[in-house]
Amino acid sequence: MQNSFKSIAIIGKYMNPAALQHMRADLVTLAQHLQSKNIKVCIESQTAKHAQLTEFTVVSLDDIGHKADMAIVMGGDGTMLSVARSLIEAEVPLVGINRGRFGFLTDLRAEDMLLEVDRILAGEFIKEPRMLLATDVIRQGKIFHSNYALNDVVIKSGLRLIELEVSIDNMFVHKQRSDGLILSTPTGTTAYALSAGGPILHPNLEAITLVPICPHTLSNRPIAVNSTSKIEVSLVHFDEAQISFDGQYQFTLEVGDTVVVKRAEKTISLLHPSDYCYFDMLRNKLNWG
Repeated sequence: MQNSFKSIAIIGKYMNPAALQHMRADLVTLAQHLQSKNIKVCIESQTAKHAQLTEFTVVSLDDIGHKADMAIVMGGDGTMLSVARSLIEAEVPLVGINRGRFGFLTDLRAEDMLLEVDRILAGEFIKEPRMLLATDVIRQGKIFHSNYALNDVVIKSGLRLIELEVSIDNMFVHKQRSDGLILSTPTGTTAYALSAGGPILHPNLEAITLVPICPHTLSNRPIAVNSTSKIEVSLVHFDEAQISFDGQYQFTLEVGDTVVVKRAEKTISLLHPSDYCYFDMLRNKLNWG
């Protein structure tokens, strides 16, 4: 199959300059390999700056959607989460090369990256859409903050239990006292939600999970709802509470705030090698027998 990717952006673990220096050689090797195939290569600006890559075209993260047909992310899942949120409007497919710890999202091994990237360029890949959550924080009747999450939106106490009221599609579900609540996409069910006792959902399921964190009532269990649902969480009482998006951006909530979570209109797409198997990945990453 003829290669349909004429321009490729490369993004390293740009939040960590020390890590970028460590993977600099791999970044250069990958960029030169792509150029040898007459592919236009551009390096994300912070990646180029901290890895001291001066011999390639530089592009800002915001402009990648206008400059590239594909983005290759070299780092860990955290880097992929950040990039996915930034590029949701661009609709650029993402390929992940794992230079982190787990690699649930960055599934290509660094030592095999040239071979695997060549397979993807030859059309031997699986394109997998992943849903995101769109969140509005309502304060005093107005939208105070809006954000996206590929993994999860987490409402969490700072000191003691917080009291929340949860409604789904304008129907009251329950009032809970707990350390917080995780609202997760299927992608995020292998992250914080899993540690809190939530189920693992296959990425092709159209669902959102609600996983309480250390609930005061032990019968308060995780539930999953259709991804078309609108979930509203009202903050009734607490001493201190925060909301976070993919564990990377957070701010303080106030009593009376309402957090409205629903599926984002757009998705991001991950490109996997053609022999990729989600269950193989789970077995390897979670050390199943």
